[in-house]
Amino acid sequence: MTAQPPDPDPATTPDLEPGGGVSPGATPPDSGQTSGLAEPEPRPRRRYTATQIVTLIAVVLFVLVFVAAAVGMIMNMAS
Repeated sequence: MTAQPPDPDPATTPDLEPGGGVSPGATPPDSGQTSGLAEPEPRPRRRYTATQIVTLIAVVLFVLVFVAAAVGMIMNMAS
């Protein structure tokens, strides 16, 4: 059996007018929704995770390359 779509079928929805509106006094059908996490995320065992360390190294390398390029451009203009 396949899963049903989260939104109701407009062709079989009662009180739905052409164009998708509802008649006065009618309540539109609810759509299925999920908000937030079902369970809280577990706390990491270490102070810094591997993703944080890799990101920090990448940012530091980017800054070093940027500074080296800036110094190179300044030295090129000075000579």
